[in-house]
Amino acid sequence: MSAKPPGGWRSWYVVGVLSVAYICSFIDRSVLGLMVGPIKEDLGISDTQFSLLHGFAFAIFYTLLGIPIAWLADRASRRNIIAAGIAVWSLMTALCGLARTFGAMFLARVGVGVGEAALSPAAYSMIADLFPREKLGRALGVYSSGVFIGIGLSFIISALLIGALETMTLPVVGELTPWRLTLILVGAPGLAIAALCFTFREPRRLGTKAGGVPLREASRFFGRNAKLYLLHFAAFSMLTLLFNAQLTWLAEYLIRIHGMERGAVGPYLGLIVTFFGGGGIICGGLHSDYLKRRGDNGGAIRAALLGAVLLLPFAATITLMPGAGLSLALAAPLLFFSSWVFSPATTALQLFSPPSMRAQFSAIYLFVVNLTGIGFGGTAVALITDYVFRDDNMLHYSMAIASTLSGTLGIVLLWLLLSIYRRAMNETERKLAAPARS
Repeated sequence: MSAKPPGGWRSWYVVGVLSVAYICSFIDRSVLGLMVGPIKEDLGISDTQFSLLHGFAFAIFYTLLGIPIAWLADRASRRNIIAAGIAVWSLMTALCGLARTFGAMFLARVGVGVGEAALSPAAYSMIADLFPREKLGRALGVYSSGVFIGIGLSFIISALLIGALETMTLPVVGELTPWRLTLILVGAPGLAIAALCFTFREPRRLGTKAGGVPLREASRFFGRNAKLYLLHFAAFSMLTLLFNAQLTWLAEYLIRIHGMERGAVGPYLGLIVTFFGGGGIICGGLHSDYLKRRGDNGGAIRAALLGAVLLLPFAATITLMPGAGLSLALAAPLLFFSSWVFSPATTALQLFSPPSMRAQFSAIYLFVVNLTGIGFGGTAVALITDYVFRDDNMLHYSMAIASTLSGTLGIVLLWLLLSIYRRAMNETERKLAAPARS
């Protein structure tokens, strides 16, 4: 008889600590969103260069270390890997505030990328060992809500700090303007969160081989299910691209096109992202669980498809509104449905992938999603602005074009994936049920 995940209060405590870490990760990586103007002016860079700092610097880190770290997470202590990752990305966030050139800041932002590389694959694997399959969606939904709480808090915190801080000069490091001080201050709390990880134990891996499985075995499993995985990765890459095309530039759009004050944009967007983004990703997980309880083994992909279809109209029109008020009103459903899709994305991956390979396949998923979605989402908008329109004041049209194209592709790919995933999951559930009947 195979052991069952506990799913009690101790499991939820681990999810709580991991969620706090995830929130910290997204505060640190998203805090630049309200500081486009000051950073561009201080470093003397273009929209495209800023977008590379905001997004691509993370993707390049995955190219080098994301998958090897996940391979290690399938064999070593996931808790310790997460704690080390938090400490590193927190220090690198502070170093961003000290960078004086585009190159130096780019390298520091690559270091911040260790957050996603070290945290999420190990966290997904841990959570999957802590909850029964029919409750996994809500647990991953709670964890994943850290994305939107973190992004929302990054807008609020950066607005408050930039408004309150004054330029100061310190020995050795020199002059520190408000945006630099903000990065230093938001990086510091991560060290305490890293220590908090040691308040829980590493959960027992369920249904895995000791020491993990050979790489060739994981490769064979991937090859047998290549169409499923490739469609999954491609579909959610497009939806991640849409999300980042909006989130990277939404604050700057309101400032540049509608003339809103930088300090006023932060609280508005922060609250919308936190409540509607966080609520959407939890609802997406609950809907995925609901469909599975009703016997739909393709429920995770079906839930994501529904969210993507409802998302597209808001993504295509939010930056075409005649006033800032209407754009802010549309930001609520935009963030709700763009977040809705991500909990089913991770749930689908954890349900289908064998326990001994979850962290590795999660890392491949994050590698592809970050390379294309996060790495290119903000840059796609900037390239259209800088090289197609050649006018910074056409930013809103660039955002609409990038979002419409990526959202449409995401919907088509999810539709193609749905039947393939459902058939594969039906077979997986039959295999899991066979030992119980015998």
